[in-house]
Amino acid sequence: MKKQTKAIRTQAQKSQNREHSVPLYLTSSFAFESAEQGKALFEETEEGNIYSRFSNPNVTEFVDKVCMLENAEDGIATGTGMAAVFASMAGLLKSGDHLVACRALFGSAHQIITQILSKWGITHTYVDATASEAEWEAAMQPNTRMVYLETPSNPGLELVDLEMLSRLKKKYGFILNVDNCFATPILQTPIDFGADLSIHSATKFMDGQGRVLGGIVVGSKELIQPIRFFARHTGPSLSPFNAWILSKSLETLDLRMERHCRNALQLAEALDTHAEVERVLYPFLPSHPQYDLAKRQMSAGGAIVTIELEGGFERVKAFFDALTIPTLSSNLGDSRTIVTNPNTTTHAKLKPDEKAALGITPGLIRISVGLEAIEDLIEDFTQAVEKSAEVVKEKVA
Repeated sequence: MKKQTKAIRTQAQKSQNREHSVPLYLTSSFAFESAEQGKALFEETEEGNIYSRFSNPNVTEFVDKVCMLENAEDGIATGTGMAAVFASMAGLLKSGDHLVACRALFGSAHQIITQILSKWGITHTYVDATASEAEWEAAMQPNTRMVYLETPSNPGLELVDLEMLSRLKKKYGFILNVDNCFATPILQTPIDFGADLSIHSATKFMDGQGRVLGGIVVGSKELIQPIRFFARHTGPSLSPFNAWILSKSLETLDLRMERHCRNALQLAEALDTHAEVERVLYPFLPSHPQYDLAKRQMSAGGAIVTIELEGGFERVKAFFDALTIPTLSSNLGDSRTIVTNPNTTTHAKLKPDEKAALGITPGLIRISVGLEAIEDLIEDFTQAVEKSAEVVKEKVA
């Protein structure tokens, strides 16, 4: 069966009530049929639910679906995307290890690497997403345990060549850990390119409607086991209700991503030809510097478009004020189009030189393109670009 069919038909085992839709298992714990069964469950000689911090039928169903979509052996779900990122590192790294990371990272991932892992004696080296194979190899050290990256990155939409890093992995033996949130498993499956782990903030496209928080990391059974141990005892659990929402949402992920990508490409094309837009970044736009890599690695360009407007934050404010359809929020991956200024929101805590290295300028705008009629979006963005340009020109005059 195709993945879309499996995403719809994969469900938890039916109860005696023969329900068609999977019920919510809103329980903190599960009863044992006997003392022997309780003993066996804790000894792990029998599989089953004990406590919802460990496992729950709704959470298991969600994990099973994502593993299927990502071609992964096993997985662990968490309460948020950042909990999944942290668990994937903390469950596998120890004092004395070295981490190589792509410089283009979400702000919170950067804080984990520089402010938290560093306290545990875990060192790191940053490499540009567009670096050559030789430059990535130069960052490797004898104690390099993991390479962590986002592709496409947030918010600059830089891509990392996964096949290239897979070649280096075979040579140096590190764990290749990929944040696949922007692409989703519909557009890209990192494990097929040699990655060991694939991470998602399920809060984004997997939910798709801005309702719940969640995260997940999937990969080989060998690597998921210590991550599960870490999560089981530190408690970043995904709630059964959120897992139920996310599992149902995966049934429409393929359809939603098709519309997201079509809308995003058309909006990117419209803004790319506008004289008042300084720069447009979108992986499937021929002007993207890594267009060929995007075509090799992804089946479509995703839902995120990044643009840059001249005039700094004053221009951004005027642009946001002129928009009538999008929501102003730091979130993304919603059915509704969302805009934000990374310089003052998601990446505000970075130092000026760090922002400069990532291309995060005052006039940068990240657009999470939603499912609205594309004609309406193009018209609204076009008028906002033009109106904001006039406002800035009037202030300068």
